[in-house]
Amino acid sequence: MESTTLLNSREQIALLVNEFYAHVRNDEQIGPIFNKIITDWPTHLNHLTDFWETSLLRAKSYRGNPIDKHQQVDNAINQSLEMKHFGKWLELWFKTIDLHFHGEVAQLAKNRARNMSSFIFLKIFEARMDD
Repeated sequence: MESTTLLNSREQIALLVNEFYAHVRNDEQIGPIFNKIITDWPTHLNHLTDFWETSLLRAKSYRGNPIDKHQQVDNAINQSLEMKHFGKWLELWFKTIDLHFHGEVAQLAKNRARNMSSFIFLKIFEARMDD
């Protein structure tokens, strides 16, 4: 399926986030982590839509600390997050974008996710060293 839609509105970001996390929840490697931690998926998906809308469209709708949240997740699963989990997350993110979207903002979404995953993993690793 060729992507023909520009990623340029909150509605499209919500579609991306919802489609992506449907894949995540069903993935045998990272799905169990997400399904254990997240108990209110509608609220979580809306919060992530806010995050990506702020990141990609400069909407100022997101409030939160993703580094702190990911450190909490790592602690909740006995500090077992590994780079391979972030790699799988990125793989699914890229596939979802490629299925539905094209253009500059779609590429920006890939670049921001790649940079973010590396940075968050580094921060998790640093937090482990401080414990």
